[in-house]
Amino acid sequence: MRFISQTSSDGVTEQFFTLGEIPGVLWTPEGARGTRPLILLGHGGGQHKMAPGIVAHARRYAVEGFAVVAIDAPGHGERPRTEEFARIVAEMRAGMAAGENPGALVAGMHGHLAGQAVADWQAVLTAVQLLDHVGTGPVGYCGMSMGCGLGIPLIVAEPRIRAAVLGLLGVHGLAEDAARMTVPVQFLVQWDDQLVPRDQSLALFDALASAEKTLHANPGKHGDVPSFEVDSSLGFLTRHLS
Repeated sequence: MRFISQTSSDGVTEQFFTLGEIPGVLWTPEGARGTRPLILLGHGGGQHKMAPGIVAHARRYAVEGFAVVAIDAPGHGERPRTEEFARIVAEMRAGMAAGENPGALVAGMHGHLAGQAVADWQAVLTAVQLLDHVGTGPVGYCGMSMGCGLGIPLIVAEPRIRAAVLGLLGVHGLAEDAARMTVPVQFLVQWDDQLVPRDQSLALFDALASAEKTLHANPGKHGDVPSFEVDSSLGFLTRHLS
């Protein structure tokens, strides 16, 4: 892991890094020392590690004592786009414009990225936990939309993750992994989501095998998640990672 830059403001230190070809950001409380809980933040489709929502969550969590890491998903942010990925995205957009099932189209794109994304996250998790100011404390995951689609396979594959905040996605392509997922989950649904049909979101929540799972449903479209859900996710992750 190679750190590129470091800045501190409002009690939070932000460190940009690369691990091989994976670009990422680590947020920690300013002056942090010793082991602390770690949260992995997965961004949405078409976004990147410094998307406004990711930064807002990260800084909020870091102020409360967590270490937080975000990386660019394959084909996003600073990472190169392969011809195959560009083709899949073009086909997905064309299918949506033609009125095809958006859940199935998005699932195809997530399925293409998931294998690499899981390997990336596992490598970054291992590297970050070797840092003196992070250590091998409990780990949580938070990801909406594509962050959920890539997060569920990761959580199933990675026993270090103990709790997750997920949502804004349907069951297409995820039923099998969801049935193997047992960590506590807080799941968000936007009741008027124009991209993810409500019944598909509820079906994904139902498919999760977690004995402890909570559904948070709010009015509004895909990007209209209320700001108070950040505090709610913080409370949930604090309970399970403290």
